[in-house]
Amino acid sequence: MITLADLRRYGADTERGLATCMGNEALYLRLVNSVPSEQRFEDLARAILEGNREDAFEAAHALKGVLGNLSLTPLFEKTSEITELLRSGEDADYEKLLAELTQARDTLKRLCE
Repeated sequence: MITLADLRRYGADTERGLATCMGNEALYLRLVNSVPSEQRFEDLARAILEGNREDAFEAAHALKGVLGNLSLTPLFEKTSEITELLRSGEDADYEKLLAELTQARDTLKRLCE
């Protein structure tokens, strides 16, 4: 099971994340544990691979909110980058960015096991 120390090493801002949960460590850790299986990661991947930028933006934006509230910095920063690129309609290597996001999610998943 993941600990606050694990999350700090991962790069999360646990003080801010805990503050969002009103200092309830058990709630915070339970929410963090649910992140790796968040469906929106799959929605984002599918939309990017299909070239559907509108759906990709919706999934990325929703993820950004969840990850920001939990202060999971490595995931939040990558999701923010993807969200803003999609918002602007800018061409980018979205598959590469998705691979980086997936790697950060998989690292968190291993910590949660």
